[in-house]
Amino acid sequence: MAVRLADVAEAAGVSPSTASRVLNGSARSPKAEIAARVRVAAEELGYFPNAQAQALARSSAGLMGLVVHDISDPYFSSIARGAQRALVGSGIQLMLASTERGAEAEVEAVRTFMSYRTDAILLAGSRGLADDALLDQVLRTYRANGGRVAMIGQPLPNAGGVQIANESGGADLAEALLHQGHRRFAVLSGAATLSTSSQRASGFLGKLRSAGVIPERVVEGAFTRDGGYLMMSELIESGALKTDAPRPLCVFCVNDVMALGALAAVRDAGLTVPGDVALAGFDDIPTLADQHPTITTVRLPLEEIGRMSAEMLLADGDMDRRLVVEGFPVLRESTRLG
Repeated sequence: MAVRLADVAEAAGVSPSTASRVLNGSARSPKAEIAARVRVAAEELGYFPNAQAQALARSSAGLMGLVVHDISDPYFSSIARGAQRALVGSGIQLMLASTERGAEAEVEAVRTFMSYRTDAILLAGSRGLADDALLDQVLRTYRANGGRVAMIGQPLPNAGGVQIANESGGADLAEALLHQGHRRFAVLSGAATLSTSSQRASGFLGKLRSAGVIPERVVEGAFTRDGGYLMMSELIESGALKTDAPRPLCVFCVNDVMALGALAAVRDAGLTVPGDVALAGFDDIPTLADQHPTITTVRLPLEEIGRMSAEMLLADGDMDRRLVVEGFPVLRESTRLG
């Protein structure tokens, strides 16, 4: 049978309310001698405080919720690592929720964190362009009850955070590739309704248009490694690579895991990067520079983004403040022209 708070109180010779104030962290602290007696009794009996009771006593759960799309994606795990490091020494623990099922799962995760009386919620990752209304409503309720919210990537009307300059990052990458000598392009994009992929593709294509370059293909698919693989396979099967052309097709994938999937598809087809097709991604996830060939991308300070966002939630400042983080192109072997 589990040890109850009443058992600890009886062993320490105090009332249950006194034992609760000691073990659950109430601001009304008993004398040091009494507190020590209660803690010794709890230790000897093997009693563990109830987290929800602690939250009620302190008016704080000591928890921060982090909502990501897919924790197996190095983009999100890097952000989570940065947020975790920001919390070291704060007494606050990080809780994680993954929302691979989409917008409904994101709202569900937020509501779950609310039920745990989580002190703050950090939301990372791309959402659909039409996904904000219900989420905004839920977060307004959360903030009205004292919760703190920050966003990574996409702003919401009632939340600040760290906004990523996706469109300008895509434009800067296109400019760098044009300067490198590329003139044939294709874009592997996520769904047009997904804001991050839409912004990155828009910036890239806009820069091409301003330079008088028309992309040969724009393909939409899943914003994942498998999506990149399937879209690149489609390009190869369609003959779009034109391996006898004077310059290889340069394929921009709107995130790095898509680029890794595309690289695998090229290899499975018996082709090479950058000999038969040039390849670029976006994010600069930690494993990217270890690939062969190394992959051109737009570098974002992912851990720093996680750290800054968590620190905004720890601070007592303006919760509507927004920081904009710019990425910059990193040209590597995958787009090198011979």
